[in-house]
Parts: sequence; C-alpha cells; structure tokens
Amino acid sequence: MILALLIACAQTPTPAASPAAPAAAPAATPVAIADPVGVPQVLAAPVAGTAFPAPATPLHTPPLAEGDGKDKVAAYCSVCHATTYITMQPPLPPEKWKAEVEKMVNAYGAQVPEAERAPIIAYLSAHYGPDRR
Repeated sequence: MILALLIACAQTPTPAASPAAPAAAPAATPVAIADPVGVPQVLAAPVAGTAFPAPATPLHTPPLAEGDGKDKVAAYCSVCHATTYITMQPPLPPEKWKAEVEKMVNAYGAQVPEAERAPIIAYLSAHYGPDRR
C-alpha cells in the first residue's frame, strides 16, 4: 500500500512553469500513511524526473516451482504475503526454512496446522534450497 501511494504521488503531473517565472526545483510531495499500529506517518515521495524517482512495481512475479507441497505453500503462505517473498529469498538449507515457517507461525500468527508444516518445509527446501540455485 505504501508503494502504491508513493508511485501515485510520483506520477502526479507537475504544473508547467510560466515563461516569466524562474523554474523552481520540484518539491517532494508529502504522503500521509498509517503504520500497522495506527500511528500516522508522513513520507516525502519524490516527484517524477527528480534524482530519486519512486521505484516501479515488479511487472513479473515468478511463479512457485512445481512440486509436491506447492498447493500448501500457495494456500497458507499467500494469506499473509505474496509468493514473491518466497521466490526472492536466497537459497536456504532445510533448517533455515523450518525456522522461517516457525517464525511465521509463532511471531506472525500464520494459521498453519502442525501436520501441514513438514510438507511445506520439505517443498521449500527441495525447490528453494542451496542445491537448486
């Protein structure tokens, strides 16, 4: 959501300078957002054409690799985040994938039943482990 606000502000056209007035440097556009605990924050979104343009959203999300457990990963993991977060991870060994799954359950409250965790970890280890990249 934050990225969408930043992109929208960056794409807002700026008015053309009149010939009689000197051109002023474009100012950052403030954007009000709320963080997860509801405290409003203000970010300065750079104007298009400045030295720091807002990043573009990815045009391609790599699909999850085919294999046993893909359906479980897609079903449980994509409830909270895009599967791109899985495909962009560095290659992780099985114990790290297990720690990641446990973190999602214990720290972030992912609703993954105990019986489904082992197949998810096996899928992630098999398709996104050190020997696969």
